[in-house]
Amino acid sequence: MTDPTARQGEDAVAETENGQGKPAGQNDSVSAADPVAEARREAAEYKDRLLRTLAEMENLRKRTEREVADARLYGIASFAREVLAVADNMHRALSTIGPDVREGGDAQVKALIEGVELTERELLKALEKSGVKKFSPQGEKFDPNLHQAMFEMETTEGPPGYVAQVIQAGYMIGDRVLRPAMVAVSKAPKAQPPANDNT
Repeated sequence: MTDPTARQGEDAVAETENGQGKPAGQNDSVSAADPVAEARREAAEYKDRLLRTLAEMENLRKRTEREVADARLYGIASFAREVLAVADNMHRALSTIGPDVREGGDAQVKALIEGVELTERELLKALEKSGVKKFSPQGEKFDPNLHQAMFEMETTEGPPGYVAQVIQAGYMIGDRVLRPAMVAVSKAPKAQPPANDNT
């Protein structure tokens, strides 16, 4: 006589050996395709990582080039600001010399004046070679990004809100303001009250 539980165990082993005892969805053809699908998924993932890394490197290269260009152009900004004080003092010295001294002075005084003028021109030329440019906004519309208003001036010569007088010229380095121009801004004159003739 045979034990029925032992016989059921033998049937289960036979079914497993024949491949019929596997759960649904797990047959040999699917397990053979899994490594290919997995390899494709990994390849897509690595390709995505590669493209992202290349994009990051390109952005880094562009940013570095921009920073190097800015450093070349704007690296002298603090030095240029200090040199501007020298240029301003030379300009002030020349502006205090009246026309009578220029024309009526002796040869040594004229030579001194010409030497200071030449030195001022050379200094401004050297600043321009380094990217520093002087600007004088006389008659332009007041722009707080470029101009520093020192006071308002009543005038009928131009519309209100324009530069009526340049007190000190401004300087740009590249497309940035190194020092704003100090200006007087025009405003409309006050209306005079009508004269009262009650005589």
